Amino acid sequence: MTSLSINEAYVSTEIRPAQTAPASKRSPIIKTLFSDFLSAALTVGAIAVFVSLFPAIKWGVIDATWATNDPGACRSGGACWAFIGAKLRFILFGLYPPDEQWRPAIVMVLILVMVLASLSPSLWGRKLAAGWLGAVAVMLALMWGGVAGLPFVPTSQWGGLPVTLLLALLSLGLGFPFAVFLALGRRSKLPIPRLLSVGVIETIRGLPLVGLLFVASILLPLLLPPTWTIDKLGRTFAALTVFAAAYLAEVIRGGLQAIPAGQIEAAKALGIPHWKAVQHIVLPQAIQKVIPPLTNTAIVMVKNTSLVMIVGVFDMLSAGRSAAMDPVWPAPYAEAYLFVGMIYFAICVGISYYARWLELRVKAKDYR
Repeated sequence: MTSLSINEAYVSTEIRPAQTAPASKRSPIIKTLFSDFLSAALTVGAIAVFVSLFPAIKWGVIDATWATNDPGACRSGGACWAFIGAKLRFILFGLYPPDEQWRPAIVMVLILVMVLASLSPSLWGRKLAAGWLGAVAVMLALMWGGVAGLPFVPTSQWGGLPVTLLLALLSLGLGFPFAVFLALGRRSKLPIPRLLSVGVIETIRGLPLVGLLFVASILLPLLLPPTWTIDKLGRTFAALTVFAAAYLAEVIRGGLQAIPAGQIEAAKALGIPHWKAVQHIVLPQAIQKVIPPLTNTAIVMVKNTSLVMIVGVFDMLSAGRSAAMDPVWPAPYAEAYLFVGMIYFAICVGISYYARWLELRVKAKDYR
């Protein structure tokens, strides 16, 4: 009898079929929502948030009055969205003469067209800048009138969304070149430009925008010659432009600091003048590096236009607030502010998504 080793005695040559995992007794949904402690906590938290928001959903959707010709029908306790439909033109155009409201409507369409035309970086250049200058001239001519047979409309009757868009676009557009000069001046080795830039930036940043608006409304007429007059909208635009320039200057200065000094030195070695090196080499790289903070500043400026109502400029928020004061309607302040807030939200989200796309485009170009 041949003896077997211990290893050989316990080796099994039997082929067994593969064993399937035991079926889970929990449904896939329960398994996903309560797979671990963190998932369970998030699920319970989401349910709690939905339960807490249900009264608002009930007020704004279920019990809401969406369309009616009778303002008294809005006294049922739900949201009165019919008020928005009845006051839409007033909220969008303010005190602008009703028979001439097609003019600010065309202005908004022009703004949308120019913004869409400016999205692609391949179109950026002198032609686009000239197009913007021409478009702004046409917008102001439409709003003011007095040309081509259009009735004259003073700025005191301007209001609503066109004023908000014009203040935001023009203050950012005009403030950006000033911001570049301020940022370069603050980094200059010459004492006078550096001291002037530091003084302007720190003075403007040290004042709240509301205070700056009051300063522009009260002091600016006193600083100008007696024959010069600037209305409230012009003084507000000046304050917003200076405010935007000061904050944009610090953002651009951060981008300039991120550029190695060897860029300028290499340009000098190639015989490129200093201002051309700054314009074509340093500034494009600096701006690409600060796209997120530039976006943040642009969004802040769009929202800051809502503060101009303090100095009597009839912007979109002022129009919504005035519309809600109509005694015929049951004081729909919440609906008016929510509608205006959604417009601001749509504008700011659009800016944010475009900046994100532009940032990814720049990164992909650098990677290639």
